[in-house]
Amino acid sequence: MHDRVDDELETALDRAAGFLRAAERLAVLTGAGVSAESGVATFRGAGGLWEGHRVEDVATPFAFERDPTLVWRFYNARRAGLRTIRPNPGHYALVALEERFGPARFALVTQNVDGLHRRAGSHRLIEIHGRLLGTRCSRCERPETPDETAYPEGTVPPCDRCGAPLRPAVVWFGEALDADHLEAVHDFLDRWRSKRLLFLAAGTSGAVWPAAGFVDLARARRAETWLVNAERADNAGRFDHVRQGSSGTLLPALFRE
Repeated sequence: MHDRVDDELETALDRAAGFLRAAERLAVLTGAGVSAESGVATFRGAGGLWEGHRVEDVATPFAFERDPTLVWRFYNARRAGLRTIRPNPGHYALVALEERFGPARFALVTQNVDGLHRRAGSHRLIEIHGRLLGTRCSRCERPETPDETAYPEGTVPPCDRCGAPLRPAVVWFGEALDADHLEAVHDFLDRWRSKRLLFLAAGTSGAVWPAAGFVDLARARRAETWLVNAERADNAGRFDHVRQGSSGTLLPALFRE
């Protein structure tokens, strides 16, 4: 016999699954909570520090200009941390949803830079904050390229075109998102406006913009909006439906329904 909490969860999942079955397009936004369930470190202690440095001080263009060696040490540590990390059931549930809807009717937008969605098998993916296992030049127009190199301590890799320092292919504090990525989000939301759209956010705090405002873009297109998060998100009040809980548990359960 189920207790009341289980009954409420089953009712919520059944309702969400009904909307999912009726949807003709699905847009998903994921945040750090999805990766945290795989054990991805945030490098933020109680004081928001990494080895005595504020994370913002090693993740800005100004920090890189001031001390690229320190910045690369920070990002090499993050890269090393991914070696033992694996995608979790939430990642695989989203792969299954992409296969169900097909590439034309599904889009996954992630704020995460760890590449776990790609490793799980997601293809229709927009990585709006970039990717940790990639590099681009800090000066010239060298294209962003995949790069999983574990650089030796104290190394700042040079650009093979101009010799300037390479930097991780991530969006730092104080930088704008790639305009092509934002256009891709808008294009998907606008495509086939007559088709029923469902917008699902998972593992996101709702505190980082412009991603926190994507729910408003979806609502403006008369989408049904759902939020799955372990804690109450800052923008929870702008969703039609909110379910608090683990995305690694709820997303697979939703797909099964």
